[in-house]
Amino acid sequence: MVKIIVKLKSKSYPILIESGLIYDPKAWPLYDSDRVMLVTNTSIASLYLNKLIKSFNLANINVDTIILPDGEQYKSLSILNRIFTLLIKKSYGRDAILIAFGGGVIGDLVGFAAASYQRGIRFIQVPTTLLAQVDAAIGGKTAVNHKLGKNMIGAFHQPISVIVDLNCLHTLSKRQFYSGLAEIIKYGIILDGDFFNWLENNLDLLLTLDLKALMYCVPYCCQLKSNIVTHDEYDQNSRVLLNLGHTYGHAIESYTNYLSWLHGEAISVGMMMAARTSYYLGYLKKEDMDRIQTLLLRAHLPIVGPKDMSPSDYLSYMIHDKKVISNDKKLRLVLPLSIGNADVFSNIENKVILSAIEDSNSDSVTI
Repeated sequence: MVKIIVKLKSKSYPILIESGLIYDPKAWPLYDSDRVMLVTNTSIASLYLNKLIKSFNLANINVDTIILPDGEQYKSLSILNRIFTLLIKKSYGRDAILIAFGGGVIGDLVGFAAASYQRGIRFIQVPTTLLAQVDAAIGGKTAVNHKLGKNMIGAFHQPISVIVDLNCLHTLSKRQFYSGLAEIIKYGIILDGDFFNWLENNLDLLLTLDLKALMYCVPYCCQLKSNIVTHDEYDQNSRVLLNLGHTYGHAIESYTNYLSWLHGEAISVGMMMAARTSYYLGYLKKEDMDRIQTLLLRAHLPIVGPKDMSPSDYLSYMIHDKKVISNDKKLRLVLPLSIGNADVFSNIENKVILSAIEDSNSDSVTI
């Protein structure tokens, strides 16, 4: 088992990574006196819930459950209220513990519920998708979506533990697995050129769920995310770099009402748009842009956005992004400068951004 400690000023917590971990009672920071509610979705419940509850019962831990519908469109205030309602009906107090058992949507919903219920209770992240395991479950960002923007309503609230069971990846659809690869590739682009090189050389192994490759890749990404969160828990400085491609990608998700694009798919397109923006500004070399595109395509990820979404459509959603400086409505974009290096820019002319979006979505343009 790999154990990574997220070290924060207020508290620290472990990330545990291994195959079969969810059925190991020793992995759970729970006691028989705890009041525990597990929140999951219909897809995950059908695969794991019965066996998991039996393992809890054998450890004398009683767990209530709530099963939510599956999909990004359900990361909303109305669904969040279902969690609050059950907590209140069952008289849960401040000593309660929530378990977020699912992908990024469940993690964000349950984390926000834990941050808000009686002004804050404990929760455990148990990410079941690749994207959540390497990114979304770590760092304490919790939120729900608004029709005008993704993750606009939320709070920072750290879990008490993150339990990563690599076996869960075997029940993911290929599309969901590819979506998670986008966030993995992002780490290489913004933080670590050597890791990007490793991905170029080992992507085929990851695509076959090779355990040795996963046991290197997933902990490495978790450590990278942990390092960033340790130095910038509240997204004021270096943590902003983790948003490479997200300003563009969130626009796609909002435009499509969170129905047809997975998060990683939208971020993949966004990273290519960010790369092209940087190239047009004279920062990113063409060969680096080529490498980014090639790796994304090898990972079966899209690099072109929705056909009916115009550059002005992107801009209208991007202006509502959380990273926008509210005083002057200037976009703050994370742009790659080279493989393994990125920075934040806030004075890019709209015509450059619009041109990069239009050309990225043009079939006639090749990188």
